[in-house]
Amino acid sequence: MSQDKKVTDLNIASRVLVAPLITEASTAAAELNKYIFRVTREATKKQVEKAIEALYQVKVISVRTINVGGKKRMRGRVEGKTASYKKAIVTVKEGESIDLFGNK
Repeated sequence: MSQDKKVTDLNIASRVLVAPLITEASTAAAELNKYIFRVTREATKKQVEKAIEALYQVKVISVRTINVGGKKRMRGRVEGKTASYKKAIVTVKEGESIDLFGNK
């Protein structure tokens, strides 16, 4: 891969991926080679796939995206709403893994 292509892919990754979601469910899914990321609302499955492959050097098998709606919250008598977001469930090739905690 040429240097220019690598830089371009990393630029796409910084614009598409927001953060990995670290929850009990996502930790359990990581054992099945599935990793969950918060992504921008405009991100497509292809963009997410390219971003993960460029950033973590793994082979992506599939990408599933979900639009998560915000929840209603009360602050006293004033009703508000938390922000909506999009998340992606990324399945990587068997035998490969993504180190989200920096343990390697």
